[in-house]
Amino acid sequence: MDKNKNLVAYLFLIPAFVFLVVFFFLPFIQTINLSFYDYSKDIYSPVFVGFDNYLNVIKSPLFLKTILNTFFFLILCVPFLVVFPLFLAILLNQKIILKNFYKLIIYLPVVISIVVVAIAFKWLYAPKGLFNYFLNLLHLPSIGWLYNPKFSMIAVSLVTIFKGVGYYMMIYLGALIGVPQELYEAAEVDGATGLKKHMLVTIPHIAPVVALISTISSISALKVFVEIYVMTRGGPLDSTKTIVYYIYEKAFENLDLGIASSASVILLIIVLVFSIINIFVFERDKYRI
Repeated sequence: MDKNKNLVAYLFLIPAFVFLVVFFFLPFIQTINLSFYDYSKDIYSPVFVGFDNYLNVIKSPLFLKTILNTFFFLILCVPFLVVFPLFLAILLNQKIILKNFYKLIIYLPVVISIVVVAIAFKWLYAPKGLFNYFLNLLHLPSIGWLYNPKFSMIAVSLVTIFKGVGYYMMIYLGALIGVPQELYEAAEVDGATGLKKHMLVTIPHIAPVVALISTISSISALKVFVEIYVMTRGGPLDSTKTIVYYIYEKAFENLDLGIASSASVILLIIVLVFSIINIFVFERDKYRI
């Protein structure tokens, strides 16, 4: 009987296994294979070059700049996406009027296509857009949000933050439901109120969720593409060109599949490093035998 149950379990796993093989493992193996060939001269007759593509990518000043841009984007987005949704979740976890309405409004950007959001913000950032209109009302000069290298990455990061706040807030709300009210009552008896109460009770209790959101938002920031493609195309002066956009540009505009594949493998390694850090720092107890 136990053997039959195990067989049924394995049968249910087969569709997921096939999906992973077809859409992840096979493309992954093919990407590694492409990374060892030079397609820059003739895309139909590539030349085997070994690890030269990796060396060329690592030595490229443009690729190094895209790494810095990507991590700058991560620094702009991740702290805000970890802290602000938690603040909103704590507020909405209280007994307030129209709580469900506030949840709907905050979560609404999540269900809207990122392309639509990026186009809308592009209009807002226009030289005569709404943001500059308000600046002019305050007698401040207009800002070239998407045309000035000093502001372009900040402008793009605001779109990602706007799109992601509601999603992470809902995850926090689900975690807050599991915090026993007795802990809050005990903290109040000990004299803890307001922020101190949440620092002593809420944060320690949902620490694994905070770690999860930190990891998810970091990996998402490393793979940002749509906002860049729609709003800036990597400009101005490559100030918003990230690793994924660099890969897209090499693969689909320059048709240099070898360089693009090498950069993809390097990105995968970076993402794996973030995942391993998350496992060893936040979840190592789960994997102890």
